[in-house]
Amino acid sequence: MSQQALRQVLPQLPISLGRNVLVSSNTFDDAGVYRLDRHRALVQTVDFFTPIVDDPFSYGQIAAANSLSDVFAMGGRPLTALNVVGFPADLVSPKTVSAILRGGLAKAAEVGCVIIGGHSIRNPEPIYGLAVTGIVDVRHVTTNANARPGDLLILTKPLGTGIATTAIKRGLASRALEKKIIALMSRINTVGADLAELGLVRAATDVTGYGLMGHLVSLCRASGVSADVDLNAVPMIGNEIADLIELGSIPEGTRQNLYATTVVVDWGNTDETRRILLTDAQTSGGLLLCVAEARLEKVQKILEKARTPRAAVIGRIVPRRRGRPLICVTR
Repeated sequence: MSQQALRQVLPQLPISLGRNVLVSSNTFDDAGVYRLDRHRALVQTVDFFTPIVDDPFSYGQIAAANSLSDVFAMGGRPLTALNVVGFPADLVSPKTVSAILRGGLAKAAEVGCVIIGGHSIRNPEPIYGLAVTGIVDVRHVTTNANARPGDLLILTKPLGTGIATTAIKRGLASRALEKKIIALMSRINTVGADLAELGLVRAATDVTGYGLMGHLVSLCRASGVSADVDLNAVPMIGNEIADLIELGSIPEGTRQNLYATTVVVDWGNTDETRRILLTDAQTSGGLLLCVAEARLEKVQKILEKARTPRAAVIGRIVPRRRGRPLICVTR
């Protein structure tokens, strides 16, 4: 569902939140957070999608990583998960389903998360993902609603997975690119919890289906700020991505994301290819971190240790620009 549609639907729902609800759907954050006691809170999220790569084990790993990363984005660590499974029984073999589930199990085990059950349905298209429950110290809850003017914006993974996976489906991507993006999408954003526990991040969100611009818009709205993005600093998976955009390898979700930026992003003289890249619908994308400039060096050292060599400072949070687009993209 598009962000515009969600913004029309959610306000119509009755809201009955107790004092223990620390994060709800009001700010379009990555997960909900519920206080258990003075020190601990539960983090809960659910995510699933249709296959984006051909190999079933890799698909399971990517879907699980995508779900688990939501908990880490909130500063928490996953405890348990439930499989969410839907398949056309006459088209997908039990062997294939088993491989997908094994991929999810392997990825969950990587971060000490136990898959304790799940639910399956018949569905015209295959779907797989996880409903994840995690734990977080209430002092370390990291939301998208606490960015402050002056904070630096750090993106921890390069963009282009939506473009690349669409190209794979159309037979346009090289084998080298396919291997690169599978490895990238299978990587869980554990560094989110590492940084939160050290008090080094002011706000954060992960970059997934709504693209970099869409998730940054949500962060700006939730925090009451605006942002400047340096186009030349935004990392791209590889030069092949720009070529694939020129060939028309653009997912429908990315087209919708680009349309949604019409009144909230000042693109300046940004060319169409770069606009598409910055709104590309990511799968298991990186974290978008808001970090005080004085803490940048410490954060960069931790990112290096966490195997995020492509992490980059891509912009800065600024005071809310009234009557103007939330985000300004410059070169």
